Amino acid sequence: MTTLDSGFPRLRQWLRAHPLALDGALAFGVLVCMITASFADPHGSPNGPTFGDRTPDASSVGLMVLGAAALVPRRRDPLAVLAFTGAVTLVELIVDDRPAPVVMSAVIAVYTVAARTDRPTTWRVGLITMAVLTGASMLFGPTPWYAQENLGVFAWTGMAAAAGDAVRSRRAFVDAIRERAERAERTREEEARRRVAEERLRIARDLHDVVAHHIALVNVQAGVAAHVMDKRPDQAKEALGHVRAASRSALDELRATVGLLRQSDDPEAPTEPAPGLAVLDPLLATFRNAGLPVELACDADGTPLPAAVDLAAYRIIQEALTNVRKHAGPGAKAEVSVVRVGRTVEITVLDDGVPQPTPSADTGGHGLLGMRERVTALGGTLTAAPRYGGGFRVQAILPATARTGEDT
Repeated sequence: MTTLDSGFPRLRQWLRAHPLALDGALAFGVLVCMITASFADPHGSPNGPTFGDRTPDASSVGLMVLGAAALVPRRRDPLAVLAFTGAVTLVELIVDDRPAPVVMSAVIAVYTVAARTDRPTTWRVGLITMAVLTGASMLFGPTPWYAQENLGVFAWTGMAAAAGDAVRSRRAFVDAIRERAERAERTREEEARRRVAEERLRIARDLHDVVAHHIALVNVQAGVAAHVMDKRPDQAKEALGHVRAASRSALDELRATVGLLRQSDDPEAPTEPAPGLAVLDPLLATFRNAGLPVELACDADGTPLPAAVDLAAYRIIQEALTNVRKHAGPGAKAEVSVVRVGRTVEITVLDDGVPQPTPSADTGGHGLLGMRERVTALGGTLTAAPRYGGGFRVQAILPATARTGEDT
């Protein structure tokens, strides 16, 4: 069974790669059907058709071979193939008093024209073929004009045109769906890249504020040390210690985020102080004013966090609450908790909104993608998933100490 399952796709791919072989096999099958049917006599006896009572003559066999052979290049020029098979069929209908079923080749040719051309051409050519072949069968055939053989010519050519048109329409529909899916995928990837670039620019601006703060502190402390170096060396030593700590902290934060900041054309960064957990209450107030009830539970011990961690915690809460406001639906409530556990700080944002599928950075969750990059840059972890019973949960675990291992 496994061999069959793997063999059919390979055979299909080979036939698609070699269409001439498929058309040659089709032509051979049509020839076999025509020759077999030529031995049947629909009026051989009062009880019905008989087989083997008549034999096709050499001219009929030659016309059947020509009609079948013409089907091999049917994909290259379907209209020319239809014209040739139609002419061969007309010759057989007019010349032979007991015509062989050469019309089978014309039926296949009609189907090919319908499947590989446009609809107006299909019906125009199909109606002409039906009228000419059916008229020739009625006028020159050995049976009355209303015989079933004549109606069969009309029916088979009409059904071939309809079947070919249906196949062409379905192929065009599938191609259109595939093209829309590919275009949507390209658009989604471009949008994701654009959102990531915007988030990186925001991180760059935030980092600029953090670094500017430390450099300003170094400048002030260095000035103090230079001023009191001669008169109060102890105070100068203390100021130089502050300079060393500030510079080390700035270098650690630069090392943590420089991997994400590759753009050199960052616009001018803002000059206001970088936000952090100290200004969390005003942030929550803005969401409350916007109609989102937010409760805060803070279990921090008051020890200041590293500037980059403090900023990341603020941004994560801001983005998570923004997602709640946008996607949780009316009447949703949110809970924010900030808990310091050992050398880590846990930021959790919960809501009780409508159940949602898990957003993912790979499936269009642009806000979560930015949060995940920010957390990863600091060496933390981020989880985001629906809550059991409804709502959503975002939790970030960030290091509460600097990379050197010292509290800042």
